[in-house]
Amino acid sequence: MLDDLVSGVLRGEERAVARACRLIDDREPRVAHLIDELHGATKQPQVIGVTGSPGSGKSSLVSGMVTQFRALGKRVGVLAIDPSSPFTGGAILGDRVRMQRHFGDPGVFIRSLATRGAQGGLSRSVQEHVVVLDAAGYDIIVIETVGVGQDELDVAEVAASTIVVTQPGTGDDIQAVKSGILEIADVFVVNKADRDGADRAVFELEQRLELARTVGAASAASHAWQAPVLKCVALTDSGLPELVQALAAHGAWLALPEGAKRAAARRQASAERLIFSLVCEQLARVLEVELKRAAVRLVERNVSPHAAAAELLARVGADTVSES
Repeated sequence: MLDDLVSGVLRGEERAVARACRLIDDREPRVAHLIDELHGATKQPQVIGVTGSPGSGKSSLVSGMVTQFRALGKRVGVLAIDPSSPFTGGAILGDRVRMQRHFGDPGVFIRSLATRGAQGGLSRSVQEHVVVLDAAGYDIIVIETVGVGQDELDVAEVAASTIVVTQPGTGDDIQAVKSGILEIADVFVVNKADRDGADRAVFELEQRLELARTVGAASAASHAWQAPVLKCVALTDSGLPELVQALAAHGAWLALPEGAKRAAARRQASAERLIFSLVCEQLARVLEVELKRAAVRLVERNVSPHAAAAELLARVGADTVSES
């Protein structure tokens, strides 16, 4: 019974949470009722996004963060976005393997999600999973993105605090500037800081941040959040207490007027993203057959691309705008 599942999630039962996540992954028709029932019971935990390029040690960093949060008595949910298998469409589950030390801890829930073709480093269903973990009473929810580099910006619309992870000696700090990650990062972490070049990586990131602040000084508030650059060695937990403190400081800033504006903007963007993804998913189901037929007509040059799109939208009663 779905009502029993909802009750189990609200009681924080791990098995019920896992079942709810499975329903979401399988895109069961009951998901809509499940999310509707749980949405009103959410408690708004701290949602933390962790992004960065492959090989920067994101999974090890997340594992160390979980240890720190558990020491503080926090219940932690981890959503690890893995690349999809090209054969099954499922997650490869690499991140769960790297977080083995937390298996068996009833205060930690780890779930791997497949991207299934989604861009931006996130799974299409990640926000629905956040609703489930939120309703289940997890204090901290960590979202680790797939690590695709310059498309990793979507996580900032879902997470209240975003960590960007880089490492010394790879030029990742320069790539971060190119990809616009400077604008979404609330905390920078130079991981693997026991390697040569760590201090230089920190210096260069701080220089770029200072330049960005100078350029935007005319429009930025003087008390706006300034992302710190921290050194960590995730495998030895070095620097992780300082990272947790920085996240707590950012959470406190979000409660201030200026921070509250940013938090509200991100919640708005997150809500828009969720609704849009659900609309697209439902439209795809409704128009699947018609879409294939329209594609055949387009290939045969019997219809133009815009005319085909307008016809499909008309079938669902959507308003279209044509250029004069």
